[in-house]
Amino acid sequence: MALEIDLAGRVVLVTGGVRGVGAGVSKTFLDAGATVVACARRPAGDPVTSNGRTIEYLPCDVRDADAVRTLIDTVLARHGRLDHLVNNAGGAPFALAAEASKNFHAKIVELNLLAPLLVSQAANAVMQEQSDGGSIVMVSSVSGHRPSPGTAAYGAAKAGIDSLTSSLAVEWAPKVRVNSLVVGPVDTELSRLHYGDQDGVDAVGRTIPLGRMARPDDIGRCATFLASPLAAYVSGATLLVHGGGERPAFLAASNADRAKSTN
Repeated sequence: MALEIDLAGRVVLVTGGVRGVGAGVSKTFLDAGATVVACARRPAGDPVTSNGRTIEYLPCDVRDADAVRTLIDTVLARHGRLDHLVNNAGGAPFALAAEASKNFHAKIVELNLLAPLLVSQAANAVMQEQSDGGSIVMVSSVSGHRPSPGTAAYGAAKAGIDSLTSSLAVEWAPKVRVNSLVVGPVDTELSRLHYGDQDGVDAVGRTIPLGRMARPDDIGRCATFLASPLAAYVSGATLLVHGGGERPAFLAASNADRAKSTN
């Protein structure tokens, strides 16, 4: 799908932007003409490319303040500016809350809530000094808006991300816009770990009103929109990117004659 957004001359930093959802986000910004710097703790096997252009990869543990400072300094040294940040890095393995250790929970919250705040602070300091400011997009999750059994700390952290988004949008206006994407299930190379084999992935997709899980580029297009001039008056918002959400469980459990009940 051709984008109607032109971000040529803009510099975008995507955390965790080398694989999965992050790779989809990086590619979509490349498609829009932006210079894309993607950071992660390790590079992917194949770099993200589009129309003969490739992302720039920088190693960074976004939980490490010194590493984040070096990351931002390197972006500025190379390009002289930073226009957009997408805080995509995050995730959590399955672990029941009653059995997971204090250290496990702390690490999940650190990666999914405190690290995005840390990178955002560093990016904001740059953007505030630019004549045209900048924008930040947080990648949040439906797990922060409904029960998240097996990933309770992750869901709590993502709820915190959406609260953080609204607060930063007020604190950092008018120079910097801050928004979040509330993302539902996405079909990536990690889907099989969460949902089983292809039959399991397809079955999960059928529970979504639009009939499938998201693709990484679905998330990328929404992030690109929020960063673009088309969203110039959008800040402090949470954009639902979940295919219509989840069908209520009572619809499957009910044995009512719906044809009669609607007459």
